[in-house]
Amino acid sequence: MSKAESKRTNIWQGEKVRLRAVEPEDWESFHQWGLDTEAARYSYYIPLPRSAEGSKKWAAELATAEQKDDQFRFVIENLAGEMAGTINTFGCEPRTGTFGYGLAVKAEARRQGYASEAIRLVLRYYFSELRYQKVTVWVYEFNEPSLKLHERLGFKQEGRLRRMVYTGGRYYDVFIFGLTAEEFTELYG
Repeated sequence: MSKAESKRTNIWQGEKVRLRAVEPEDWESFHQWGLDTEAARYSYYIPLPRSAEGSKKWAAELATAEQKDDQFRFVIENLAGEMAGTINTFGCEPRTGTFGYGLAVKAEARRQGYASEAIRLVLRYYFSELRYQKVTVWVYEFNEPSLKLHERLGFKQEGRLRRMVYTGGRYYDVFIFGLTAEEFTELYG
């Protein structure tokens, strides 16, 4: 554990980012972000357009929803309080101690270390506080930045599913990466 981490008083804040819950007023950022086709493609798929009222309702519902099964959507913001992205946990299985996450960072906030720090904050919490023992992520073949990010973070490639995503007129593979709690501790203390 680094000196900065040992002095940290807020488990949700690192040196570059802070993780927080979605607030109703985040609707406009999410709505504008939804207009970024490439970000949508990297995240999951390109959805049909959402109305401003639909975005308001979605953010309000998310902001007031009860936490369920350790699944949570965090807003990633820089230390100036500007929204940089989102990371959400899903597929949380306390019995087996496994979970996954999805991550998206706004175009103007990419390549600044926000994603890697947000991932480490979430993993530290899930491994050290909730007793999860392994995280698994799916990364699309065409998402080269995410492939490199997960390799840099120490994730191990565990598999490849062929032709699982269709976008831009063709099929792509999905790479499956995993990291155990022990591997995380060895890498990050």
